Amino acid sequence: MEVYCFKPIGFVRTRYSDEEVRASFEGVDGWVEVLEEYAEGLRGLEGFSHIILVAYLHKTAEEHRKVLLVRPRRLLRLGLSLDELPEVGVFATDSPHRPNPIAITIVRLHAVERRFLKVSGLDLYDGTPVLDIKPYTVSRRVENPSYPEWYRRLYSRVGVEI
Repeated sequence: MEVYCFKPIGFVRTRYSDEEVRASFEGVDGWVEVLEEYAEGLRGLEGFSHIILVAYLHKTAEEHRKVLLVRPRRLLRLGLSLDELPEVGVFATDSPHRPNPIAITIVRLHAVERRFLKVSGLDLYDGTPVLDIKPYTVSRRVENPSYPEWYRRLYSRVGVEI
């Protein structure tokens, strides 16, 4: 099997602790610091309201890369208890515990200042390596998504219709 290596193009910068980021349902504000050698690649990004960050979850322990069944703990932030969360496959969740700890997150882009992107809605820790940045465009928009019954039921339990 081939091994793939990626070099970060930048890093997440935020004043919030890992705990504060983990506890935030809406995400936190911060910056994406793009390395100087990739700064030219930001040309034309101004004006997009949102961007997609592809990041490496560098704090995921090796033993957590073997996990295939999880409880979607992000839903604990809605007031659900751990006992209410079903055990599902890791690929049905956004758990950081996964074979390849890669994150994809959509953030609001507030400003592009040279090689620094001011963003909000971050769910990544300070220092997280960013592997790629893409604009959120109309071609990526999903109209009328559907969700599995277990997911709809959990949101309904806390009074949120999706």
